[in-house]
Amino acid sequence: MAETFSRGDTQYWPIYGSSNTTERTSPYASLLRLLRSHSPTSSQLFGFLALFISGGILLFLVGVTVTAVGIGFVVFLPLIIISSPVWIPVFIGVGGFLSVAGFVVGTLAVLSWAYRYFRGRHPVGSDQMDYARGRIFDTASHVKDYAREYGGYFHGRAKDAAPGA
Repeated sequence: MAETFSRGDTQYWPIYGSSNTTERTSPYASLLRLLRSHSPTSSQLFGFLALFISGGILLFLVGVTVTAVGIGFVVFLPLIIISSPVWIPVFIGVGGFLSVAGFVVGTLAVLSWAYRYFRGRHPVGSDQMDYARGRIFDTASHVKDYAREYGGYFHGRAKDAAPGA
């Protein structure tokens, strides 16, 4: 570790190659002190190195994938154009079937959860549902109490503002 020199309460790092090592007043010395105080540790450097290496590998793989897709599209474009009258109804049919199947599965899942909830079997998320119901009930009762307490005040003020009404 580098030796430090102190003068009073302040410690100074020596800058090797300079003649004056006890006092630093130049901007170069203060910049070096700032860089030393904010320099990363070796584990942080290895983390950054791993990040850059893995990021470079992933970027390379993305480039290869995009290139392969582009070349494949160019090569198979004539086949796609010739057979498009067949593929368009197939895609519409498969897309419609998958959409309907997804809606049916979602509906069955919701109905199954609601059945288990109302039968008291405590499905996943029922505690959050009970908490939300309690919060809504508390808020509604506070609003009702507030309206009951201050509702007459506003109603009377409206009559004062329009005495003929």
